[in-house]
Amino acid sequence: MTADRGDGPHVRQLLGAYVLDALEADESGEVARHLQRCEACAAAYVKVVEAVSLLALLNVEDLLE
Repeated sequence: MTADRGDGPHVRQLLGAYVLDALEADESGEVARHLQRCEACAAAYVKVVEAVSLLALLNVEDLLE
């Protein structure tokens, strides 16, 4: 894996939707391929996955505080 910023669109803005499986198949494939080449986006992806995992632990009462 390299820090590849020139081979296609930078996908950080799509990571949340990607983690939640909310992208179209072609767009999801582009993100997956980009994550294999771009260390910066791969690191951001890990953070988004962690954040989504933590959000799953919240309940309605937590959100109202």
